[in-house]
Amino acid sequence: MAPLDWAALGGYFLVMLLIGLWSHKRVGDVSDYFTGGGRMPWWLSGISHHMSGYSAAVFVAYAAIAYSYGITVYVWAFLPLALGTGVGAWLFAPRWNRLRQRYAVASPLEYLAQRYNVPTQQALAWSGALLKVFDVAAKWASVAVLLNVFTGMSMTAGILITGVVTLLYCTVGGLWADALTDFGQFVIQGFAALAMVWVVLDRLGDGVSGLGTIWHRLPEGHGHPLVGPYTATFLGAYVVVKLFEYNGGMWNLAQRYMATDTPKAARRSAGLSAVLYVVWPAVLLFPPLAAAVLLPDITDPQKVYALMAESYLPAGLVGLTLAGMFSHTMAMASSDANAVSAVVTRDIIPALVRGARNLPPATGLLIARVCTVVFITISMVVAIEADHFGGVLGIIVGLVAAVMGPISIPMLLGLLPLFRRCGPRAALSSWALGLTGYVLVKFVLDSTDQTVVIVTPLVTSLVVYVVVGLIAPEPDATADAIVAAVSGPDGDEEPATAAQPQPVVPGSAG
Repeated sequence: MAPLDWAALGGYFLVMLLIGLWSHKRVGDVSDYFTGGGRMPWWLSGISHHMSGYSAAVFVAYAAIAYSYGITVYVWAFLPLALGTGVGAWLFAPRWNRLRQRYAVASPLEYLAQRYNVPTQQALAWSGALLKVFDVAAKWASVAVLLNVFTGMSMTAGILITGVVTLLYCTVGGLWADALTDFGQFVIQGFAALAMVWVVLDRLGDGVSGLGTIWHRLPEGHGHPLVGPYTATFLGAYVVVKLFEYNGGMWNLAQRYMATDTPKAARRSAGLSAVLYVVWPAVLLFPPLAAAVLLPDITDPQKVYALMAESYLPAGLVGLTLAGMFSHTMAMASSDANAVSAVVTRDIIPALVRGARNLPPATGLLIARVCTVVFITISMVVAIEADHFGGVLGIIVGLVAAVMGPISIPMLLGLLPLFRRCGPRAALSSWALGLTGYVLVKFVLDSTDQTVVIVTPLVTSLVVYVVVGLIAPEPDATADAIVAAVSGPDGDEEPATAAQPQPVVPGSAG
């Protein structure tokens, strides 16, 4: 990279750190740290939700699929995000917001202790936190691949640099720092991505009309929506997985809905994110799609986006493009770190240490920051060993998508009136048998079919939850009260205050 590229990249990191320091002033307690105190504007929440939903894997693993298979990656990987988030705007986003308003929860799992019981809450908390270690590790590895192409930096050094910068700003500023850096990253990434599209269109030789003529020049099958291993069954499973994952199964995305001031604002933020998932991935994936025409002899498709930037962009824009690639990973990783810290601080530690829920605000905030540091550190260590876990795409598609169902189904369906009689037996059975299904197909039967690996735990968990709830219902007045409270009329309700009666306190581990 030229000196101007290094200046652009260094300026990006500096801006992220300054935002973190500024956000530090807005964090006075655990509620501010984990949910922004319920004061986040809907548009900022929506952009943050979108930016936190994918990482530099777009420019590595998904770019490789666009280069090798064509538009199918947009169809099966990103349209399900738009659909799932759009459905969630009506079904789940307002409910998450009401949980924070009416029960003062700061963690997406806090309500589970009373909706089901403490063992259910702990099972989902521990397994979900472990899953997130691998998920974020895949993101660090993606960025390291890009740094290696641009600068020759080793994978380990790339992981450490990105992780440490993210650790500094998200530990200091909490959710406010995450959301504000998400917005800054969205702007930076927007300039970089549009510059890349413009250069690619110029290289195709047709200008803007190249958007219409490129389809006749692509390799056979690259214009088909579903090809290779990406079948209709795989797409169907992915849609259901993402419905749960992007409406709360990824805890950090539930936090975005909790952070807005009203349920109506939460719904609008989800709608904005859904629209962005339709439009923006198409912009990001067009260059690697076109690379099949412009650079047909690339031997490692994971490096296609980086090689295009290196070959086509002038000095300065290369550094800006690399910063744009960083932006998605840092957005997702920092928000995941904040969410896992919330679960550990509000759900796991209080179950292990009596009195931990009644700590002074300053002590609780310190513990939250320590948990953030520990999580990011562990995920960086795992990222350094990413190849031992199936590589970047192996982690994201194989492990995360497959295990997401058993973890998120009891949590999300527990918010809906239709499933109010599904109690602890249904939730724990769904979780345990869903994970068992994953272990059987992945490690005992040694299946290499991605569709089978993803569908088996998802269907198992969903069927078990519904069937056990039907044949062994567990009516519970507290659970009914929670479901009724979060399913109330939509509108601009005011946040709950200490003076208002609280029928239950979800998440109490005592």
